[in-house]
Amino acid sequence: MSLLNNAANAADEPFEPFELYRDDWGVPHLRARDADRLAYAQGHATALDRAWQLEVERHRAQGSSAAFLGPDSVAWDRFARQARLADTARRCHEALDPETAAWVGAYVDGVNDGLARGAARDERFARTGHTPTPWEPWVPLGIWIATHILFAGFATKLWRERVGRALGDGAVTLFATDGPGTAGSNGWLVPGERTASGAALIAGDPHRFIEDPGVYQQIRLSCPEYDVIGLAVPGIPGLGHFGHTGSAAWAITNAMADYQDLYVERLRPAAEGGAVEALGPDGAWEPVHRHTETIAVAGAEPVEVEVLETARGPVIVHEDRADRTLSLRYPPRVRRDLGFAVLPALLRARTVADIDRALDGWAEPVNVVHAADTEGGLLHRVAGAVPLRDPANRLRPVPAWDPRYAWQGWAETPAEPVQGFAVMANARGIASPLGVEFAPPHRANRIRELLSGSADWSPKAMADVHGDTRLASAEPLLALLPALDGLSPAARALRERLLAWDRHMAAGSTDATVFSALRTRVVRRFAADPALAALAGAPTGPEVFHPWLYLVPRVGYALEGLLTTPLLPALDRAAHVRAALEETAAADTPDTPWSQVHRLAPWSALPDPDAEWPGLGGDHDCVNATSSVPGFTDLTARASAARYVWDLARREDSLWAVPLGADGVTGSPHHRDQLPYWARCELVPVVTDWTRLTKESV
Repeated sequence: MSLLNNAANAADEPFEPFELYRDDWGVPHLRARDADRLAYAQGHATALDRAWQLEVERHRAQGSSAAFLGPDSVAWDRFARQARLADTARRCHEALDPETAAWVGAYVDGVNDGLARGAARDERFARTGHTPTPWEPWVPLGIWIATHILFAGFATKLWRERVGRALGDGAVTLFATDGPGTAGSNGWLVPGERTASGAALIAGDPHRFIEDPGVYQQIRLSCPEYDVIGLAVPGIPGLGHFGHTGSAAWAITNAMADYQDLYVERLRPAAEGGAVEALGPDGAWEPVHRHTETIAVAGAEPVEVEVLETARGPVIVHEDRADRTLSLRYPPRVRRDLGFAVLPALLRARTVADIDRALDGWAEPVNVVHAADTEGGLLHRVAGAVPLRDPANRLRPVPAWDPRYAWQGWAETPAEPVQGFAVMANARGIASPLGVEFAPPHRANRIRELLSGSADWSPKAMADVHGDTRLASAEPLLALLPALDGLSPAARALRERLLAWDRHMAAGSTDATVFSALRTRVVRRFAADPALAALAGAPTGPEVFHPWLYLVPRVGYALEGLLTTPLLPALDRAAHVRAALEETAAADTPDTPWSQVHRLAPWSALPDPDAEWPGLGGDHDCVNATSSVPGFTDLTARASAARYVWDLARREDSLWAVPLGADGVTGSPHHRDQLPYWARCELVPVVTDWTRLTKESV
């Protein structure tokens, strides 16, 4: 029986439903009599709009998605089970305080009461034969873990290990960059002295793989305690990343902290049949948890998975080679804490001080936070759990049997005063003591440059910052062109064209297309150079880590550094750039606007073969960070998963947009109605006036 029915029966009064309203974009606005009923309403409304997405994410967290999505999902399901994501979620749920557990439980009740109706709206359930079953109370925590387990990029340590073996220990960070699987973001806080209203503005955009349905849900949550608008993660109660309470607002970016470790394990059979032991840091052999699970696979035979866990953590790589058994140690499994008690506390925040106190309990993932309030309070800090340990742990897998590499407590999270304005764009800065690899400084520097150009910023003007396409990382490649000699007439003409280019990856720019064609050829030539031959083989090991282990994408993302590093003296950069320039000139690349080749290519659990996706401006290191994979494709799979501007003067003047729309059902009116605006970096209004909303029956 659901929370609301239980409450009605206990009070011996008729069932009073929550209220669901929608604005012209289909965004749900919810009202209820108390916080738990409101959590129920959020779960229920999310199930109505996004039942398919909720079920996909729930089963990905459980490692059971292949049961209805088929063999392509086996690699993820195997990893989810070996990493013990669901078991970690259960443990974290068991450790919740009673009040937070009841609040999460109310959300789950709402999901369960809305799933059948939501599933009836979406033909993908019938197409796959999948029928939703009731969620267990820990499922939101499982979705949160599954969403963020690769967020900190521990798989990069596998790549660094490969680089170290091929090129020497001094080269392990040679490819350091905001690379293939890392989620980044832009964010900026403009204090009142630099705005037209005299109150602060917070703006930005999280960069993630674009998915259909979208990974963020625009929503409003209102009860007598609070009235908050923001961006929710479907399947999770509250507004963990981006929210505006009316008197205070907050936003986050990835801190690029390193807080997950890989340990090389030595295993041996134990004396008792079937048991396994691992060599521990005190020199003794320790028992290893071991069991087998079965992954059901639609249209194929089931797959058996051996699950092992040492005292360090779950074994996620287990190969015959003695040095290829790796365990993963990650904070939620160690601490049994995701920081979920912070979520309801953020909804109740009235001031920056409230937000700051709440975030002291944050755990996963580690974020840089901006916050402001109507009293002039400002906040720029890091929040999350980062272990203290040997610096080598951050770079590559370390031996489990050496006590030097054990965790020694938890790091203090830095904070800085806001002076002028604060910018967070995954670059080295406030979170530097906590990480290894950060994004290049180009996005952060460009945002600062743009913000410095005005002292009367308004919400609408922020769209120009969101949409900026200046590509500063093009400069090292272009800087090599003037010294090239012996060029053909066509190559000389192409060189002059590129040197005159304004460096903007604008949607309509044909020069941007030509530059990308040159960059692609340079990347491929570098990747084929004998200096990198030892890294060119096909990835081995678990398939889920392969995106981190392919050489061409690694070269593409790190090209700027590879063009200038002294660590590859045998790499003849000028010869490769000259040859690439000649090849590009000979190819007679047509004057095609960048947006014709740089098109959105989102991920979907069940792709729509008839979908048509727009062309985009921007590129990986632009503020408008629409990431292609240089050297591999001009299509973009990662970009702004949402854009927002929080106005602390008048919340109703705030703006936002998501890549698709508020509804997760293909073909519904609000499934893709924001897509044209998002593609142009335009924002749509946040509506706060209840009289402008349409009430729906629940």
